[in-house]
Amino acid sequence: MNLTALPAFTDNYIWMLDDGKHAVVVDPGEPAPVLAALDARQLVLAAILVTHHHADHVGGIDALRDRLKGPVYGPQRERIPEPHVAVQGGDHVEVLGLRFEVIDVPGHTRGHVAYFHGAGTEGGAPILFCGDTLFSAGCGRLFEGTPAQMHRSLARLAELPGDTRVCCAHEYTLSNLRFARAVEPINTEVADYAVWCTAQRERGLPTLPSSIERERRVNPFLRCAEPAVVRRALEHGASSDEPVAVLTALRQWKNDFR
Repeated sequence: MNLTALPAFTDNYIWMLDDGKHAVVVDPGEPAPVLAALDARQLVLAAILVTHHHADHVGGIDALRDRLKGPVYGPQRERIPEPHVAVQGGDHVEVLGLRFEVIDVPGHTRGHVAYFHGAGTEGGAPILFCGDTLFSAGCGRLFEGTPAQMHRSLARLAELPGDTRVCCAHEYTLSNLRFARAVEPINTEVADYAVWCTAQRERGLPTLPSSIERERRVNPFLRCAEPAVVRRALEHGASSDEPVAVLTALRQWKNDFR
């Protein structure tokens, strides 16, 4: 099974899984990268997975319908271009012979979902399509949800197996790592990861997928109970040392961070 990050817009990734004959794509905000990949590899588009309703994730769906030979799956509590199959946490979808669990991860938007395949792909590591909820070394802005929702969503994802491949929808890693270093300046894992990611980008390569284990070590939004992170959050206005309060302060700090 092949996993490919198709660059879109300025910093989006449309993720594509294919078995050499059929493909599924995740969050196709624009059609051109998908059509080019399908044509180059002579693939049939078997399904589309959608994590949330923002235009840079759904804008290409209608233009791909002529090539689509299967369903569009999207969150039940959000407006997704019709027709689509509505899904919510606890559901499962079958694509390319793989069974993905749907996980509710509100916070960035009210009805955001993620898709998790836990058995790996032909012996590979598990895979998570998490849209804009979890980024490498960061998390999505709270456009519609609450800090408490985002904390629960991130905690749920952090419980996944450590070797899970984290397929985020944006190339934000270096920016997020600059913030992570401000939060934890003595975290050597953050510094080492930044060196690797810089080399990747200088070669024109993505920093993704990450892994759940890596995110547990470098992502401040998954480390809201770590004493060093709590101290920094309190310095930046956290109302208490409780994890939701820490996340609230971190997210506001990140919003203003330059």
